[in-house]
Amino acid sequence: MHIDRYERYWLMAVVATLGAFFAALVATLVVFGVSLPSPAGRVNPQNLAASEFAEPSVRNIGGNRYEAHIVAKMWQFDAGPEAGSPPTIRVPAGSEVTFYVTSKDILHGFQIQFHTVNMEVVPGQVSQATVKFGRPGVYEIVCNQYCGAGHAVMYGQVIVQ
Repeated sequence: MHIDRYERYWLMAVVATLGAFFAALVATLVVFGVSLPSPAGRVNPQNLAASEFAEPSVRNIGGNRYEAHIVAKMWQFDAGPEAGSPPTIRVPAGSEVTFYVTSKDILHGFQIQFHTVNMEVVPGQVSQATVKFGRPGVYEIVCNQYCGAGHAVMYGQVIVQ
């Protein structure tokens, strides 16, 4: 079987490119320890009252560490009565906040502006992300998965003082 010289060059370029992508994938997994996110837990979305999401809240767990239990539902984030609606979470600069987020109804997103938090919030699953807020400022929380007619008003804030 005869393969044209230029076709052979293109085939070698494709194989080299695929090899480089595969090497980058292996390096990402082995050297840098990057892995796919997995749920932090599971809850019954029809019965959140029987879980830690019965009363969403932001709690200081000691020092400069906080836990925020948040329920995403059409079309709002619920972080408890002290956070208000839309929720405003206030923490001091240098705080480390672990967000536990679940959905009561449909697929939602949870993204914090200027930070690496970008979670898909699935009913029945608990998504978890930990963020260190080093600088004072106002950081917007947005739903980045279209969830219906009121999607545009589904937001909140983290105010770092």
